[in-house]
Amino acid sequence: MTIKVVVADDQAMVRAGFRMLLADQDDFDVVGEASTGLEAVAQVRRHRPDVVLMDIRMPVLDGLAATRQILADDPDARVLILTTFDLDEYVYEALRVGASGFVLKDDPVEQLLAAIRAVANGDALLSPTVTRRVITTFARQTRQPRPAALDELTTREWDVLRGICRGRSNAEIGVELWISETTVKTHVTHILTKLGLRDRVQAVVMAYETGIFDDQPDVTP
Repeated sequence: MTIKVVVADDQAMVRAGFRMLLADQDDFDVVGEASTGLEAVAQVRRHRPDVVLMDIRMPVLDGLAATRQILADDPDARVLILTTFDLDEYVYEALRVGASGFVLKDDPVEQLLAAIRAVANGDALLSPTVTRRVITTFARQTRQPRPAALDELTTREWDVLRGICRGRSNAEIGVELWISETTVKTHVTHILTKLGLRDRVQAVVMAYETGIFDDQPDVTP
């Protein structure tokens, strides 16, 4: 399957670099480029890509506003935030409005490609180099009430949610809980459905905003 990508960055050299990088891969097709947030919104409307690589700081319309507009147009759109900043409130806000994750521009090439593929496959992620520092820094400034829907989670679903918030993959959670990866995926689906969340990133944001694991120091690696 070919993954259609729109690259949005105000620097022409960065866009060219991503185009060349993705062109070397058999499963990527850069269908559009944008130098402003406004252009990014237009390119996404025109091409309906599988993934949008979105620079967080752009002219005319910044990456946050562009992400919000793209997701308002299509709630199923997948936006992967690109940034050189590992502690940036704009990144946190982008995750809150529904971005599927973020990576640093200087992350290793293999990591960037894996991130795009993961997001295209419906997963969500945070760059391992920054884990959840953005969330832990900014979520605690805006404490939210505990969702009543948390009471609907089973004990096993709580275990899986805890693993998600510790940055564990489905495979790692399965090993820790002695259950199959397929079973973990089922639990993740149930958790997101019960809580009305889009993906794993929003589950982590919710956990930190509400402080549901604050009394458990092992949550943060």
